[in-house]
Amino acid sequence: MKEVNSSPAYGSFDKRGHWKPPYPAQFSPLFDWPLKPKAILKSLFGFPGLLWPFNALVLFLSWLTLVYFQPAIETSTGLEFSWIGMMLLRNLIIMLITFGGTHLAFYRLRLKGSERKYNPSFQEKPQKKFLFSKQIPDNVFRSIVYGLPIWTAYEVLYIWAAANGRVPYLSFQENPIWFMVFFFVIVLFRDTHFYFVHRLIHGKLLFKYVHSVHHLNPNPGPWSGLSMHPIEHLLYYSGALIHFIIPSHPLHYIFHTQHLSVAPIIGHLGFEGISYNGKPLTSDYFHYLHHKHVTCNFGSDIVPWDRWLGVYFDGVGEYQPRKLRADKPPF
Repeated sequence: MKEVNSSPAYGSFDKRGHWKPPYPAQFSPLFDWPLKPKAILKSLFGFPGLLWPFNALVLFLSWLTLVYFQPAIETSTGLEFSWIGMMLLRNLIIMLITFGGTHLAFYRLRLKGSERKYNPSFQEKPQKKFLFSKQIPDNVFRSIVYGLPIWTAYEVLYIWAAANGRVPYLSFQENPIWFMVFFFVIVLFRDTHFYFVHRLIHGKLLFKYVHSVHHLNPNPGPWSGLSMHPIEHLLYYSGALIHFIIPSHPLHYIFHTQHLSVAPIIGHLGFEGISYNGKPLTSDYFHYLHHKHVTCNFGSDIVPWDRWLGVYFDGVGEYQPRKLRADKPPF
């Protein structure tokens, strides 16, 4: 990750007054060729890096959830509201703390002001394209009313299947090395699954009737990450079904679904965000460029599918747009 400084002159502004950092949106060196062992090790174990802080925090949240806030799996053989409702409430609380807390800090209290905000607007202008004619209520409604139940349903399905012995199981005692490495594999698989689902829903019909809802947000905020059409939520979370095939532990599954749920906060923050020792911890300029330009950067900066398949834009210079899709939601 590039070094940054905190001087007022840091970065620059384009002709529309949008801020841009002084470094390009670039990929992790994990898949560079020829291999660069030193750069790979730094990207994995450095701070900030692939393992921490973000993925380590998600893993800790997953462990905390499984140990303290997950109804006992052996009592979940029947689809009963007692334990399903508890999981729904738990996920709502996680969403309110993570999505709501980030929104509160950056958009309500504005602890960073507009410093290093990609788009200077704070989403307050009324626009008819949104539910309730405002972006933030629209995004909150779609995240909670559509996203939350679908996220929870995927977790309920796995817990019910695990309680009834219908999914392959992996224990730490059985294979401790693979047990830990599998978390890293989940991150890479989740990145790949997201890329190809995202390309799928950018097809003409699915974009017009489904994905256009998410692209109502060229100026995204924390609540924009899971602001989607319900069909997109179903496709987005479907990658977690891999655990019905590959032997896994419930901790792997919850890590996967919680990663899917909270990672969009960073991808849609709208700011370069918090820095540590001159390095941004919460920025995702790569995905912001997708919301700004629509036809580039469909994946993330980990697995370079966009570079391999010719749809990568690093943010330097003027973007040459491809043919755009419809931008009006179906409802």
